[in-house]
Amino acid sequence: MEKFYYEQIKQDSKTGARAGILHTPHGDILTPTFMPVGTQATVKGVTPQSLKDAKTQIILANTYHLFMRPGDEIVKSAGGLHKFMAWDRPILTDSGGFQVFSLAKLNKIKDEGVYFNSHVDGSLHFITPEKAIQIENNLGADIIMAFDECSPYGATHARSKEAMTRTLKWLDRCVKEHQNDNQALFPIVQGNMYKDLRLESLKATIPYAKYGIAIGGLSVGEPKPLMYEIMDEMLPHYPTNIPRYLMGVGSPDCLVEGVKRGIDMFDCVLATRVGRNGTALTHNGKVVVRNGMYKEDFSPLDDKCDCYCCKNYTKAYLRHLINVNEMMGSMMLSLHNITYLNNLMKEMREAIIADCFTEFVEKFYSDTGKTYVRP
Repeated sequence: MEKFYYEQIKQDSKTGARAGILHTPHGDILTPTFMPVGTQATVKGVTPQSLKDAKTQIILANTYHLFMRPGDEIVKSAGGLHKFMAWDRPILTDSGGFQVFSLAKLNKIKDEGVYFNSHVDGSLHFITPEKAIQIENNLGADIIMAFDECSPYGATHARSKEAMTRTLKWLDRCVKEHQNDNQALFPIVQGNMYKDLRLESLKATIPYAKYGIAIGGLSVGEPKPLMYEIMDEMLPHYPTNIPRYLMGVGSPDCLVEGVKRGIDMFDCVLATRVGRNGTALTHNGKVVVRNGMYKEDFSPLDDKCDCYCCKNYTKAYLRHLINVNEMMGSMMLSLHNITYLNNLMKEMREAIIADCFTEFVEKFYSDTGKTYVRP
C-alpha cells in the first residue's frame, strides 16, 4: 500500500464539489480541508494543542522563511519539522518560490534558478529547483511543493507564458531531485489569468502529479469572479484520483466557491491575520470586535461555535482585550477563526456526502448576509 493515496468518497451530483480522504504517514486528512499557516514553524498565537482542539488536520510551514531562519539544516538536526514544532499530524511545506519573488529585496530570475537578497539581512542566495527540494527534504514535511515561478497579476500573456514554461522545466528538475518516498511532491499549475495558458500548464503538469496537484498564482490581487472563471475552465480537466490544492485562498466565500469547483485543499494566513487585527469570521459574517457597538455586548462571538473563545468570552471582553493590545485577544480571535474555518470545511464535507451541497451554499450566503457577495 502506498504511503500517500487519495480516496474519493462522494462526488456532488450538481457541482464539482467532492469529499475524500488523503492518507499520509502522519494521519488521514478528510477533504475538503483548510490548512492554517505556520509560516515560521508556528501558527501565530495558537498552540499545537489548541490547533488540535480546533480539529486542525494539517498545517502549512514556509520553506523560504525556515531556510532564512533558523536554517533547514538546524530543523533537520532537530529531527525534522514534526519534532521541531511538536506537531504529530501532517505538515505541508510550500516551495518558497512565491516568497523569493515577493519578499526578496532584489531577485534575478534565470533558467538555472533565482538569485535573491534576503529580506532579513540582505545576504545573497541562489536557489535552484534542486536546492528547493533539498531544503524541503531537510524540513521533512509530509507534502512538499515543486519550485515554481508565479508571474504577477497584470503580467502580459508573453511574460506569463515565460513563467509558466520555466515552472514546467523546473518541475522536471524537482521530480528528478526528489528521492524521498516519505514525502509526497505536488507540482504547481501556473499561467496567470490566461485560460489557454492554464489549460496548457495543467495538461503538461498532470504527468508529474502522482500524489496531488496544486493551483498557484490565483488570489494574487485579481477580482474574485476572474479567479472563479479560471477555476471553472480547469475543473473538467483535473485528474480524479488525486487531491487538488488551491494555494493562498482562505476567505469563507472563496472556500465555498473553491469547493464548489472541485478543490480539496486550501491554505491562507487570513484567519490569524484578521484575528490579530480584531476581526472574527462567524456563521453570521464578519464581526469587527473593536467597534464601539460591541462595548456592552455580552454575547459570544458566534453562538454556533464551540471553541474555547466562544464558550468563555463575550464580544465586550474581546473588544476590551483588542483595544488595550492584550495578546490574549489576538490569540482567542485567531483560535476562533481557525475553528470556524475547520467547521465550515466539515459542514461542506457533510453536505457533499448527504448530496445537499447546493442547499448548503444557499444557506451560507443567506446566513452571512451582506458580508460576502455571491458570484
